[in-house]
Amino acid sequence: MSRTSPDPLANPAAPEALTTAPGPDALVAGAGPEALVAGAGPEAVVTVVGLDAAGAPPHPALAPALAGAGLVVGAARHVAAVPVPAGADTVVLGPLAPAVGRLTEAVAAGVPAVVLASGDPGLFGIVRRLRAAGLPLRVVPAVSSVAAAFARAGLPWDGAAVVTAHGRDPRPALNACRALPLVAVLTAPGAGAAELGAGLIGWPRRLLVAEHLGTAAERIRPVTPEQAATETWSDPHVLLSLADADLFAFGGMRADNQPAAAPAGGWALPESRYAHRDSMITKSEVRALVVARLRPRLGRLVWDVGAGSGSVGIECALLGAAVLAVEQDPAAGAAIRANATAHAVDVRLVTGRAPQALAGLPDPDAVFVGGGGVDVLAAVLTRQPERVVLTLAALDRVAPAVGLLRAAGYTVQGCQLSAARLADLPGGSIRLAATNPVVVLTGERQ
Repeated sequence: MSRTSPDPLANPAAPEALTTAPGPDALVAGAGPEALVAGAGPEAVVTVVGLDAAGAPPHPALAPALAGAGLVVGAARHVAAVPVPAGADTVVLGPLAPAVGRLTEAVAAGVPAVVLASGDPGLFGIVRRLRAAGLPLRVVPAVSSVAAAFARAGLPWDGAAVVTAHGRDPRPALNACRALPLVAVLTAPGAGAAELGAGLIGWPRRLLVAEHLGTAAERIRPVTPEQAATETWSDPHVLLSLADADLFAFGGMRADNQPAAAPAGGWALPESRYAHRDSMITKSEVRALVVARLRPRLGRLVWDVGAGSGSVGIECALLGAAVLAVEQDPAAGAAIRANATAHAVDVRLVTGRAPQALAGLPDPDAVFVGGGGVDVLAAVLTRQPERVVLTLAALDRVAPAVGLLRAAGYTVQGCQLSAARLADLPGGSIRLAATNPVVVLTGERQ
């Protein structure tokens, strides 16, 4: 019997893929990590096989898996490309839920099944959904579209971040490209090179767009964000986002191969780790709380308004966030650039006076207001970020700021921080030297 439906990708989160011969020998897996050994799990196993879009020979494991299969699942083009045995049921993929249900029934009945997918089905592909359903899997991958794209570009990618814009809000993928020097994006219609390129205008990025990988129509094009935004691209495609050459050479590869992990050198760093003038820098004790309240991570965009030395934004960037620093003083802007370079992060600097300088900037997820008056906070709140954090030295500004946050629909928390640091005295004694007290307010959108 044959069940048919429209013909989407068998691997809906991964582009058309592949270039060379498929990958290594497969593993047999049960429904949990403890079953990741040959022979584990029930007798009936679901074999998931990645196919090369260019028609390269499939992995040798496919033939015997098909010969014994009672159920074959895949997109129409994949099912048509393999010898489905007589008598085997087929399910042509449309929505995944019916196919998963049919596979579950097959396993329960002791019927071996084969799922056909594009490239490496474990990379943002169907393997995650099948594992979540508790199905015992044997996975035979082909070369992923991401690996193929980097190979075509002649680039190493062990330090790259791989993200997807398929079937979800594309802003986290866009912010990953803004934050990190080397990112591969699995795209989707409406969330591809044109849309991501438009969002990267103003960031020093070079883009490589890989269309129809592994086919006669394959095309790899280097473009600027501005060029990408004006083009029409074939779906699906892979986008590689690369920082400018100097930035890539300096900070493109972390020694620990964790491009968005917590920084090895920590955060809330001493003021001596930053260039600043006249002590115009958020003190480390205050910065620790501010960064914690901002909750920076890969996929988020943080504004640092009235950035000064840029220390808050830089530490958010060290934790994986994309950062826009807004500063009116050109001398401070030079310090921000120097500090970002010293810490090997990419912070986009906008030189201008807030709130005017905020017009036209991409919407933030979180904002730190380190300088400016009530008008700056009011302008920030019109953009409705999830979180707003501000520091105030003058007590008469606290009540108006709280009032603005609450009127805009934010719940508000606040505290005063007052630190006393160890200081040496003549003769070897030690005293405590007080720093200026600061009020930290945090608004969270309801």
